[in-house]
Amino acid sequence: MAKVRVSSLAKEFGMTSKELLDQLAEMKIPAKSASSALEDAYVSMVKKKLAPVIEARSAEIEAKKIAEQQAAAAEEAAAKAEAEKERIAAEARREEERRLSLAAQAAEEAARAAAEEAAREAARKEKERIAAEELEAKRRAVPASDSGSRFRSLLDQIAAQEAVLKEKKEEDAKKKAASASERPARKGRGQRGERGERFDRGDRGSATNEAPAHRRRSNSAPAVPGNVDFPSPDKGGKGKKRKGSAHVEEDRYARMAREAEEYSREKVLEEARAAVEEASRESTGRRKKRKEKREREAEQLKQEKKLEEAIAQGINPEDLDAVKVSEGVTVAELAEALDVSANDIIKRLFLLGTPLTMTQSMSNDLVELVADDMGRKVRIVTAEEENSFSFYDDPKDLKPRPPVVTVMGHVDHGKTSLLDAIRHTNVWSGEAGGITQHIGASEVMINGRKITFVDTPGHEAFTAMRARGAKITDVVVLVVAADDGVMPQTIEAINHSKAAGVPIIVAVNKCDKEEANPDKVRQMLTEYGIIPEEWGGQNMFVNVSAKKNIGIDELLETILLQADVLELKANPDTFASGNIIEAKLDRGRGPVATLLVTRGTLHVGDTIVAGQSYGSVRAMLDQHGEHKDEARPSDAVEILGLNSVPAAGDEFRVFEDARDARDLAEQRALKARIEEQNKVKHVTLETLFEEMSQNELKELNLVVKADTQGTIEALADSIGKMDQSEVRINIIHSAVGAISETDVSLAAASNAIIIGFGVRPQGKARDAAEKESVQIKTYSIIYKAIEDIDAARIGMLAPTEEEVQTGCAEVRDTFRVPKAGLIAGCMVTEGEISRDDKVRVVRDGVVIFDGEFGSMRRFKDDVKTVKNGYECGLGIEKFQDIKVGDIFEAYKIVEVARTE
Repeated sequence: MAKVRVSSLAKEFGMTSKELLDQLAEMKIPAKSASSALEDAYVSMVKKKLAPVIEARSAEIEAKKIAEQQAAAAEEAAAKAEAEKERIAAEARREEERRLSLAAQAAEEAARAAAEEAAREAARKEKERIAAEELEAKRRAVPASDSGSRFRSLLDQIAAQEAVLKEKKEEDAKKKAASASERPARKGRGQRGERGERFDRGDRGSATNEAPAHRRRSNSAPAVPGNVDFPSPDKGGKGKKRKGSAHVEEDRYARMAREAEEYSREKVLEEARAAVEEASRESTGRRKKRKEKREREAEQLKQEKKLEEAIAQGINPEDLDAVKVSEGVTVAELAEALDVSANDIIKRLFLLGTPLTMTQSMSNDLVELVADDMGRKVRIVTAEEENSFSFYDDPKDLKPRPPVVTVMGHVDHGKTSLLDAIRHTNVWSGEAGGITQHIGASEVMINGRKITFVDTPGHEAFTAMRARGAKITDVVVLVVAADDGVMPQTIEAINHSKAAGVPIIVAVNKCDKEEANPDKVRQMLTEYGIIPEEWGGQNMFVNVSAKKNIGIDELLETILLQADVLELKANPDTFASGNIIEAKLDRGRGPVATLLVTRGTLHVGDTIVAGQSYGSVRAMLDQHGEHKDEARPSDAVEILGLNSVPAAGDEFRVFEDARDARDLAEQRALKARIEEQNKVKHVTLETLFEEMSQNELKELNLVVKADTQGTIEALADSIGKMDQSEVRINIIHSAVGAISETDVSLAAASNAIIIGFGVRPQGKARDAAEKESVQIKTYSIIYKAIEDIDAARIGMLAPTEEEVQTGCAEVRDTFRVPKAGLIAGCMVTEGEISRDDKVRVVRDGVVIFDGEFGSMRRFKDDVKTVKNGYECGLGIEKFQDIKVGDIFEAYKIVEVARTE
């Protein structure tokens, strides 16, 4: 039975890890932390010991749960009663407010009506009082003894007034229209009396006997008979003045009555206007809220449409509005991207103090400044991002996916051995293959869950490959040998993982050795920020032994625990995308690419683009070589059908239209060729001697052929790190596959050396190289290739050993012989093969094994040599995977003195 972690056991018991650790300490069971694993015997002992505690805890938890439910029910009932009580009180308050409002309104109406009635009564009484005062004043102004003279004087005044009235009639006729429009009330002036005569006031400047005639009747006072002005001789018209003052008083009180009436009316109107304004304000507020709601709904609808469009196109919503431009964009290209005139951009650059022409490149800061000034949003795409894709998935479409685990570490610390132990223990009964010194992927099932492992070599030349592995992974397993400790490539792997933000699980390997010291490894790793959990850190450590199969299950459970914490998800219901892990050229199958699906589902027949390569997926194979119909997220598969070998690390994406895929791949290839041409410094025959004499510059041209694209990148990266101040090293051509006759022709024309890593030259290529005197150097270890190139660069090639090919044999058939294993029936096609020679097995131009002959026979006799044209039976030591069509290349290592 597998071990059980303390944290899992505590969860099962309903306890915390700390409580369980305390119980284990009392029982003297060794356990350091929550991640410690307990044996089956300890688990049974703990369950038996803690059975009463667990039952009591369960009963306590159940009682607590019931009490909580009852408390929640009571609280809910109290809340409902309180809500009902508040509702009834609020209803009563609203009813009281309505009653008070109606009472106040009725009181206000009654007060307004009373005020209006009082104002009218006061105006009526005031008019009566004014009329009585006028009569009393007239009565006092006329003495009794002078009544006859006053009568005669009145007749004279009437005669004089008739003459005046006649003249004024003519003037009134002329001014009638104007006076009617100016003062309509003047129609009442000079109304006719009982005898038909018209009376008016006399001229104030006339003689004493020309007194004014009848006084005008007031509009507000009733007419009184005999309301005539009799001026007193001794007072000089004092009666007129009194009459005028009476009219002033009359106008003042009438005005007061009108003002009271108008005040009441204005008050009512003001209240009405206030009510209308309040209603309008409330209406305006409601309209504003409705408008804001409509705007929010429109904005939300716009965002939803934008999100739907982004999902349909498979890109990020932020990229819909932004205009993409590449780094180093020219003024003309930016103008075309923004759909504006180039002169507008040049004008802004001139104002910024950086005048540029249309063909000159712009810095990233200038591009952002110009775009911001024009109110446009741009996104500057780097060279790496140009060949990558951005996607957006709705969170509702995301589903859990298996973790992708990368195994990293130093050379010979046991990475591949650990993976072989994992595969053999949990999945396969035999070797599965696929994990070599090149990057590869394999899948493992543990407890019904899948884990995808990516293996990366540990040598420093494979820095780019390890960095690529860290970018496509979810968890990093850092393998450190317990007897060796932290090494340079271990530190490099830690830096790559931290830069990618990937959690690290440390597998301390080779713990079965006597000189192993896992605690020392932990202490060394703390200097680089890798601190064990039991020491208060964040990294989990597992002691393992790949040889003796110790700690493998615990390592896998730790990986699954870390994956559960990460909550890995992906959208499987969309078009597939991911990364190329490795790619190679197979002579029988063509370009073969190993890819990792990170999103969507890849089906056979899908059209994909990977870097500069495109094609339709003709076949899909898993790590066993079995055919698959689809690959889901975190699946690693091998596909056939691409038109060329893609670069390791390229992103791939499925396209619905094959024409779009082809156009994108061709555009990328054209751009890559243009950039490559721009990088090359052209030297003509006329300038070559001058260049070499002035700068003392020498060049070493190389043609590199390898079995995988990752190896080419590693070799090119190592060469680029060399000092090239005296000798420039140019890789004029690099490709995947065997060395061909075309490569020899290119090397002859360019005076180059051919470097082969893991591949062999074809027969015609070898003959052409001898004819053209082109040197072909083949290597199986990258150290040797780098050392030879560096030694040739500094001119320090010491006498060394050299490989001499003695002969070749082709496998025609295979036989199984007891105690001897698999024997190959061969025909020697070139040279002479010796029993003491070393042998290299070549399949489709790729070296698959390098070793020694185990046996050599002709018929039933053991022989030491076999010449060209003879048949023989050959056995290879420690190699049984012999197939018909393989080539056995026999060679010797001889010492050759250097002549350079």
